This record gives sequence, structure tokens and C-alpha cells, in this order.
Amino acid sequence: MTTDNYILFTVAGTSYALPSQDVAHVEMVDQVTRVPNAPAFVDGVVFSRGQVVPAINMRARFGFERAALDVSSRLLVVQSKGRSVGLLVDSCREFMNVPQSSIHPPGEALSGLSAQYVDGMASVGNRLIVVLSLERLLGSTEHAVATRPREQASGEGHGYTETRN
Repeated sequence: MTTDNYILFTVAGTSYALPSQDVAHVEMVDQVTRVPNAPAFVDGVVFSRGQVVPAINMRARFGFERAALDVSSRLLVVQSKGRSVGLLVDSCREFMNVPQSSIHPPGEALSGLSAQYVDGMASVGNRLIVVLSLERLLGSTEHAVATRPREQASGEGHGYTETRN
């Protein structure tokens, strides 16, 4: 039986998994520095192991209500396409070998935006774990970041329009 290694974390009471090779390290969250004009799900940047890393609030990214950072909160620093990104999660304390046979396609239950970055659902014991695709998750994030400046330049999404006489 083939197994893969995953880092497990929780967001809003749900367990999620990322392949361990995508996670550079996990650390406590000290401080997030806000930056102007960032998408709503980007809390700002953090200084992690000598580099400035954008910090994506996974609660906001998944459409859940935000929660204050606490002693259980963690920053997962992930690597994708040669860059580092921080994922702010509620907790992260597990490393698990998951048999490939226990990962099932997300199916009809998940549709739309959430399904595009879900690789599958893992059933391990009595737990159901959402297995994410980091590349697709960050790819959809990059799209949102890339469209943000154009929206701001045109005034869309801010309740005003430019008029000229």
C-alpha cells in the first residue's frame, strides 16, 4: 500500500492536509505587518527566517469568519514556483502518513471555487480530512492578487465611480 506524507492543520474546526514536500516549515505567529491595497484574505507580511513572506489568512481565504491569532495559531510557510508564502491557520500539530487508497475525489458535494483547490477527501479512522492542492490554491490566490490593482484603478468595488465634466 502506497502512502504519502502530509502536514495537517485546522481552519474553523475542519482538518486540512498539504503534502509535506510543499511545506518548508511551521512556526508560531509573532506579528503580521499590514500592507496597503492587499486582497481581503492577505493579512500582510511576516518576517520568517530572514525573508519577508506574504501572510494569507486561510479563514478569510475559505470564506470563514476571521478569528484573532492566539497561542495555537501557526504560520505554514509553503514553497511554490520558487517563492515562499505564509498560510495563517488556527493550529498545526500533525504529520501523517495517508494511504493513497483513503483519498477520494471531492465529488459532487463540493463545487465552484472551493472545489478548484481540493485534491480530495481523506478518510482516516473516524476523521475526514480535506486534501488541498497547493499549486491550485496559490494559483487562484495569484489571480485574485493580479486583478486587484485593476479593480482599484477603475474604482470598482469601492462604492464610487469617476466622472468627468
